[in-house]
Parts: sequence; C-alpha cells; structure tokens
Amino acid sequence: MADRTFLDWPFFDDRHRAFVADLDAWADRTSAVNLHGDHDLDGDCRTILKVLADGGWLGNAIPDANGKLDVRTLCLTRETLARRSGLADFVFAMQGLGSGPISLFGTDEQKARWLPGVAAGQTIAAFALSEPDAGSDVAALSTTARRDGDGWVLDGVKTFISNGGLADRYTVFARTGEAPGAKGLSAFVVDADTPGFEVVERIPLMAPHPLATIRFNACRIEGDRLLGAPGEGFRIAMGTLDVFRSTVAAAALGFSRRAFDEAATRATSRNLFGAPMSDLQLVQASLADMALKIDASALLIYRAAWLKDQGAPRVTREAAMAKLYATDEAQAVIDAAVQIFGGLGVVSGNPVERLYREIRALRIYEGASEVQKIVIARQALAGMGGA
Repeated sequence: MADRTFLDWPFFDDRHRAFVADLDAWADRTSAVNLHGDHDLDGDCRTILKVLADGGWLGNAIPDANGKLDVRTLCLTRETLARRSGLADFVFAMQGLGSGPISLFGTDEQKARWLPGVAAGQTIAAFALSEPDAGSDVAALSTTARRDGDGWVLDGVKTFISNGGLADRYTVFARTGEAPGAKGLSAFVVDADTPGFEVVERIPLMAPHPLATIRFNACRIEGDRLLGAPGEGFRIAMGTLDVFRSTVAAAALGFSRRAFDEAATRATSRNLFGAPMSDLQLVQASLADMALKIDASALLIYRAAWLKDQGAPRVTREAAMAKLYATDEAQAVIDAAVQIFGGLGVVSGNPVERLYREIRALRIYEGASEVQKIVIARQALAGMGGA
C-alpha cells in the first residue's frame, strides 16, 4: 500500500484524511478504475466516468455548495486514481479542467446550467486552448470569434484537445480582438452538436487517451456562451491552469508512489546472488532516491494546494514549481523502477512499463517543463523587483 503518512502533515484537515480512506476503499473494490483503454478507449472512458459519477466522486471536480473548489481534494483524488490507472485519473481530471473556467469564472446562472451535468457524469467536458501554432504561447492563438447580432461566430482549428471527439461540451478560447496579443482573447462554451463544429481527426498516443484535432467553421453560438467579459480569455485560461497545474503534479505523484511500491516489492521478493535484491546497497540507494523525490514532490504539491485553499488569489509560482518538480522527478522514479525490474520492466503490460508510457505526457501538457521554468524565474525576479 502506498505511504499515507503524508496525510498527517498540517496541510490537511480531518475531512481530507477521511476522504482518502473512503476513496481508497472504494477504488480497491471497483475494478473499472483499473481500466487503461488498451482495446476500447472511448468505452473505457465512459465506463470509468459512470462509476466515478455513481460513486459521487465527480462532485469534487466542481465547486461545493458554498461555491468553493477544494484544490487539496482535487489533488488527493488525482493522486489516488493515478496510482491505479492513468486513464481513470484522466477521466476525473478532464471533468475538472474542462469545466474549470465555468467553475472559476462563470456566472451563477452558467454554473447552475452546466456544472450539475459534469458532476453527474451526464456531460463530458473538454478544455480547448492549444492550436497547431499556439501551444505554450497562448497569446499567439489564431482561432477567431466575431460578433454576429447577439451571438458569436467561431472559426479556426484546435489540436491536442483532451477528450476531443468524446466530449459533449468544450470550453474554447478564441481571439476577439479587443487588443493585440493576450489581451484580445475570450472564452466560450461550445456544445459538440453545434453546427460548424467538427472533429477533424483523433490523435493516437503512446499511452491511450482520447485526443483530437477539432475545427470551427462558421460555428455560431449564442451570446450567453461567453465566459466573463470579452478580452478576459487569457486571464480565465491562466487562472484555470493556476489551479489545475497542481493537480497534474498530484497525478505524477500517484504514478511515482505506484512505481516505488512495485519496485520495493520486486526488490524484497527477488533473490539475487543468494540474498534479497533489496540487500544490495545500489538498490537501496535507488529506493532512497525514489523516496526522497516522492516526499519532496508531495511537499511542493500540497503547499500549492493548501495556499490556494487558504484564499491566495494566485499560486502561479507554487503551482509551477510543483508541476515542474513532480512531473520531472516522477519520470526519474519510474525509470529507476524499470531498472530494478530489469527485463520484465520493459515487457508490455507490466505496471512499471505502463507507468513509463503514462508519465511522459505530464511533462508537456498544461505547460511544458521549460515553460514552468520561465514562469518560476519571472515570478522570482518580480519578487526581487527584477524583470
């Protein structure tokens, strides 16, 4: 079983400790959270979505009755699910991220209209920001939205869209032209059955996840589909990522904990040179490095989540540090686990082989590691009165 001593840290309340115990117990008896999409990707996603909804867990992806989105609970959910299946983590995460701009920036009417379906698993959500020539550089996106009477008409292409082709509803960022660059973007909610919306192609990945390129061709939506005010799209996108980047780090932490458990079990159960493999000092050193990276990641993640839950308006620096460190070091932890397994570690279907494929995307999406370094440096310099 993964280490739970971190739950005694002062970042957590008793309700968080009880929540993890309940979610772990539920996941242990729910086989669907171990699906990986190897043979029926869309079917497995829908199955996982249903069991998460039936279990009541999707309610944690949206604000509670007091309008609060608890980031520590988001992180704990992703960490717990990721230990079992990257796809289960993905399904939960996209319900949160895809509806995140509504949760954080929508009006009361918009929240009441669109969020209950997300929590009930009746609506699959997606976050449509990236484009062929605008990924990390959000200010360079070229999809446009022009006014048309009391509505808007969208034209353009988005790519690498998680849940693309599967989602019922997309939060879409487009250029409305109030000002150059980042200040001229706006955010909209678009249903998948809207005329002019098209799924161009599905994109296969090394670890199966639903991903697609989508297109808007004279796609008309009503005026009430605008989130916030025109020109606030960049602020909405960055504010959403400010919350959910910590949860990406939490998923990486879940992968790391699973890799450590698998490696430790392998090292203590396999004899090598007449003694358990775990007696070898080099193996002990590797396990020690893994344990250190795991705890350091957890400290960064739950610091960022705790700060946000305490009411900090922005946790840009802390979330960037958590995502950068936890995802990069999870790659190292999983690689070490593969090494301890030896030849078995690269056999298709072995848990550490699957983790090796799953972790790689986390160092890219929601801001690549290199982008996080830029964010951290700018925040550090700003704090010193620098550039």
